Amino acid sequence: MKNRASAAVAAGLLVSLAVPASLATAAPAPASSRTLDLTLLATTDLHGRVASWDYFSNAPYSDRAGDSVGLASVASVVDDVRAEVGEDRVLVVDNGDAIQGTPLSYYYAVQEPVHETGAEHPLATAFDAIGYDAQVVGNHEFNYGLDLLAKYESDLDFPLLGANVLDAATGEPALEPYTLVRKHVKGHKPVTVGILGLTTPGSAIWDKGNVEGVLEFQDMVTAAETWVPRVRAAGADVVVVLSHAGIGGSSYDESLAPAENPADVVARTVPGIDVMVVGHTHRDAPSQVITNEVTGDDVLLTQPYRWGSTVSRVDLSLDKVRGRWDVSGVEASAIRTRDYPESQEILDLVADEHATTVAYVNQVVARSTEELSAVTSRYEDTAIIDFIQQVQTDTVTEALAGTEHADLPVLSIAAPFSRTAVFPAGDVTVRDIAGLYIYDNTLHAVTMTGAQVKDYLEFSARYFAAVPAGGTFDPDRDTGAGGTPDYNLDIVSGLEYEIDLSQPVGSRIENLTLADGTPLAADAEVVVAVNNYRRSGGGGFPHISSAPLVYDEQKEIRQLLIDWAQERATIDAADFFDESWWLTIDGTRV
Repeated sequence: MKNRASAAVAAGLLVSLAVPASLATAAPAPASSRTLDLTLLATTDLHGRVASWDYFSNAPYSDRAGDSVGLASVASVVDDVRAEVGEDRVLVVDNGDAIQGTPLSYYYAVQEPVHETGAEHPLATAFDAIGYDAQVVGNHEFNYGLDLLAKYESDLDFPLLGANVLDAATGEPALEPYTLVRKHVKGHKPVTVGILGLTTPGSAIWDKGNVEGVLEFQDMVTAAETWVPRVRAAGADVVVVLSHAGIGGSSYDESLAPAENPADVVARTVPGIDVMVVGHTHRDAPSQVITNEVTGDDVLLTQPYRWGSTVSRVDLSLDKVRGRWDVSGVEASAIRTRDYPESQEILDLVADEHATTVAYVNQVVARSTEELSAVTSRYEDTAIIDFIQQVQTDTVTEALAGTEHADLPVLSIAAPFSRTAVFPAGDVTVRDIAGLYIYDNTLHAVTMTGAQVKDYLEFSARYFAAVPAGGTFDPDRDTGAGGTPDYNLDIVSGLEYEIDLSQPVGSRIENLTLADGTPLAADAEVVVAVNNYRRSGGGGFPHISSAPLVYDEQKEIRQLLIDWAQERATIDAADFFDESWWLTIDGTRV
């Protein structure tokens, strides 16, 4: 395998299926040396999926749409298109967020980390076997640290791009900014496709602990303005931008960093782009056209659906103009991988790693005295969320013993990540706990004032729709207001409080006290245990990102949960469940 790790890497860096849309149409022309067709295939946000397998349910993946997921299915799509149009006319690219998201990717980053064992990363194995031409680094590529990322980059047989990922010491790109892929089609002059990689600057916030002082993330628009002309000047006939960012709002306070999702701004303001592959936002949007304000030319944006559920197919028509290839038409569509069998070759290549992961997640770590379910956690206090709160509180309390903060009350923040999470009565496995805490977050703790905690809770309470006095609360209707996801409903333990749904957003938190019944004074100082994503600004919650940090031992919360259960051998809700928050309507509890 080629090792193209840069100096910075070596130093420690490292929507529903749409009808195919055409940018431009032209009368059919007879095949000649003056016209040429190419096909670009793109994936995004695979998040550790090779086989179409759900490690949390220990069964083949399934969902309501009947989709399949994973690179094994993607491989069959790629093989089919190559057989259809000819291998010399096909390019294959990935748009990032590849190495985080399943127990498989977790196991080979944490349990048997490939950057320590020297084994090849299983995702690199699969991408290489399919024959990708390029990939852009996604924000989740930084989750496990820069050594793991450098190992993954070195395992790939194609460039890992990131034009706006800069070495903090030199200001130069820490990854290859772009690559030129030269396609030789028989009977035609070679065509050069320039592929530029850009990633969301949000990584500077979400993975601050891994990248601060080593990497900086330039605004994507600024980077595109610099690099698109350079890609053209280097000889590119076609310019494709891999944008690990989408279109729309931000999950963080945009005053903290450049825009999270500026793909449309790049297309609209930077001339010279033919196609953009969009990602990060997990939308199913195979074809969108944006007109560039400088040139008046149309730019096609295609977003494959997450996890390999679809592969974007972009068919490009090229005409020879004054001896150079020029894009005359672009058409995009989505290929659903559920219509293709999984590639046995890919499954065989990662069979050992898959089997090891299955064995790992099915280890029994404790016995639960009763079934604990998360199904109602988004609207009432539940024992299974309090399990997370207890582990976080215990960990921080023990770590602060003997310090200046030892006598402060310790609060804890957790959110209902999964409605289907459950600890069965009896044996509880790693996958049961991983199904409850599905993210690879680490534990932080900060100090906040009582007033700041109340502001924080008021912000969280936006999750609920207003219910007028005398009205009835309906969980299906009145949760997730404004599209707020469950993971942005933050619940705080170590307090008692009520959320009055008849009051306007910002004035809902009532009867806020510490656990002992003492009112939480506005100027009181408390310690708050919180995950690194939220503490870094994810979700845009007030005060938390600027609060003084008092604990950060880089301990993964999921592993803390597993360790806590394993040490005690028994999970008994009586040890940690404390009903402490309630929904009310005009003062009456729901």
